Amino acid sequence: MKTAFFALLTVCTLTGAKAALAATTDDVKWINQCVTDNKAEGAKADVVLKYCTCMNNKMSDNETQSITQWEKTHVAERKACDKEAGWK
Repeated sequence: MKTAFFALLTVCTLTGAKAALAATTDDVKWINQCVTDNKAEGAKADVVLKYCTCMNNKMSDNETQSITQWEKTHVAERKACDKEAGWK
């Protein structure tokens, strides 16, 4: 019983942490555009989503460029997100 309780508590904690890091509607818009822009690049959909989310998280909240535009001038961030997402 205690094991089940702690497992449930852990899941709830992790879910709450994800909710705290939830993207704004603006973030979702940019991430979705990035996913669309990278659809034909040959990576699996979950890899592209991880990559786009990572890139979005590295960008300033005040950034006006799309993720696709921003990644062209931020090579170190792009490489880090490639690695984190398992792309290439």
